[in-house]
Amino acid sequence: MTTTEVRPEPRTAKPVTQLGDRIFAGSAKGAGILILVVLAGVAAFLLTEAFPAIVAPAEDLPGEQNLLLYIWPLLFGTLLSAVIALVVATPLAVGVALFISHYAPRRIAQGLGYLVDLLAAVPSIVYGLWGVGVLAPASVGLMTWLNTYLGWIPLFAGPVSATGRTMLVTGLVLAVMILPIITAVAREVFLQAPRLHEEAALALGATRWEMIKMAVLPFGRSGLVSGAMLGLGRALGETMAVAIVLSVSGVVTFNLVSSGNPSSIAANIALQFPEASGLGVNVLIASGLVLFVVTLAVNMIARYIVNRRSEFSGAN
Repeated sequence: MTTTEVRPEPRTAKPVTQLGDRIFAGSAKGAGILILVVLAGVAAFLLTEAFPAIVAPAEDLPGEQNLLLYIWPLLFGTLLSAVIALVVATPLAVGVALFISHYAPRRIAQGLGYLVDLLAAVPSIVYGLWGVGVLAPASVGLMTWLNTYLGWIPLFAGPVSATGRTMLVTGLVLAVMILPIITAVAREVFLQAPRLHEEAALALGATRWEMIKMAVLPFGRSGLVSGAMLGLGRALGETMAVAIVLSVSGVVTFNLVSSGNPSSIAANIALQFPEASGLGVNVLIASGLVLFVVTLAVNMIARYIVNRRSEFSGAN
């Protein structure tokens, strides 16, 4: 009878954890927890302060109207201006990012990249002053033309504002403000496109645009979505530029060239908060809670879209 000798499995040496690694891991974990705590604290504050306005009867609220009727025009104006900004800024940002990353000479691309990044450092009140002092008067002729030839579309039904302080101008100002954010993200993503994929497409006879369409844009799609959502978040929360440019009447309308426009939540809070008291403060905080929920929902949707593309890698 033979016996089988059982050999013990070789012991694998445990990796030695350095003190610096433990400190870095603990700091990163603490920073992540801190962000969650701050976010939960903000949500708890908004819920606590908004609760009196939520349960208060309509006759006790400012204007003696229902809270939903008070917030709805503000939410509509916030979403409308942000969507206009996103629709205008995203194609321009993609074009600028592609020009910097794949078309412009290196020296010009570097200088243009710095110039675009500097646009993000301009204060929002400066954009607001530029919008009301320069862009609004200059846009009256364009809005008149749109009303004359495209007035059958509800967006340009008119009557045209004589001052140019319209939702269209507000959206254009916000588009300029979020343009550097989307451009910076898109530029960095396009520069990370696999070089081998680009060279393979060119070697197969593709033109430069066909190479970009087949190799660069699919690789950078998730990053572009992330940049667009960052810009959208900036547009949703913008305050001073909207407050300065927009001529507010409190109506809900898709008319972009008229002087009657809904305000935004952030601009309304900035304008009304200094004179608010009592339940009026709670109403403004309740509108801020709605903006908080909308911004959170936008970021969650963006994260879902990005995660769906996370399996794509340039190394595949």
